Amino acid sequence: MFITEIFKSIQGEGTRAGLPCIFVRLTGCNLRCTWCDTAYAFHGGNKMAVDEVLGRVDELSGRREGGRGSGTVVPLVELTGGEPLLQEEVYPLAERLLAAGYTVMIETSGQRYVGRLPKEVIKIVDVKCPDSGEAGTFEPSNLEALDEKDEVKFVLATRRDYEFAREFAAEHRLAEGLKQLPDGPLIISLQGLLHARRGQPDLALQCVRRSLDSASRSFGHNHHTYYQIACVHAVLRERHKAMEWLERSVDTGFACWPFFRIDPHLESLREEPEFKRLVADLEHKYTAQKIRRLL
Repeated sequence: MFITEIFKSIQGEGTRAGLPCIFVRLTGCNLRCTWCDTAYAFHGGNKMAVDEVLGRVDELSGRREGGRGSGTVVPLVELTGGEPLLQEEVYPLAERLLAAGYTVMIETSGQRYVGRLPKEVIKIVDVKCPDSGEAGTFEPSNLEALDEKDEVKFVLATRRDYEFAREFAAEHRLAEGLKQLPDGPLIISLQGLLHARRGQPDLALQCVRRSLDSASRSFGHNHHTYYQIACVHAVLRERHKAMEWLERSVDTGFACWPFFRIDPHLESLREEPEFKRLVADLEHKYTAQKIRRLL
C-alpha cells in the first residue's frame, strides 16, 4: 500500500477532538475539493506492507513489546488520506489494528461504500456540500452502514453549504421517521414540505393528500399536520390555501402566533391582510388571557 505519512498528533475533529492519536495518511484521492488542505497526499507516497505500517504505529504509540492497544500511551489510530478506501489493503490493515487492541477510526469522503470495513471501525463519513466542487458524490447506502458510534461530517464554506447540510440532515432524519411511522400524517406532511422547498410541487401536493388521508384514520391531534400543510401551500405561493390550512390549524389547537411571525415557510403570507389579522387577533386574545391570569 502507498502511505504519505504516519505521525502522532492531537485529534482535531469530531467527538474525539483533543485525544492523542496516531494518523496513518494513505496516498491518493479521486476527488478534488476546492478547500482541500492535503493535496500533497494526492500522489507519491511510500510503498509499505501492512506489517510495516502496524510496526510504525506500534512505535509511535509507545506500546510495550507484547502489549495491547488498551495499555498503550496512544491507543487511538485514524486512517485518513487522500481517500483511504481507494486502497484494498486498508481493510486488512483495519482488521490488524483492531486485533492489536487499537481503537480505529477512518475518515472518508463518503463517495465509496464503508460497509466493507469491520463494524468496530469508527467511520467519519463526509457529505460533500455544493461549494466543495464535489457535490453529488455521496454514496447513499453509506447511511445504512453507520451506527451510533459513527459520525457524518459536512465542511461548510458558504451559506449555501449550510442550507444544503441542514436539508440533508432533515431529509434523512425524516427517512428514519418514515421507517418507524410510514403512515404518520405529520411525517408525511413534513416530507411534502421538503418537496415544496425543493421546487417539486407535484410531489409536495401528493404528500399533502396522503397526509390528509392518513389523518382521517388517525386518533391523534392533527393541528401540527394542518400547520405543515399550510407551510407547503405557502412555500408554493398558494396563499389562499395556505391561509385556509393555517386557520384550521389554529381552530384545532395550534395558535402559536409568535412562531407564525418568524417561520420562514410562511414568508409569502407576511403582507397578506388575512395573515396580519389572524396574528393580531391571536396576540390580542392570548395577551388578554395572560393579563387576566396575572390579575
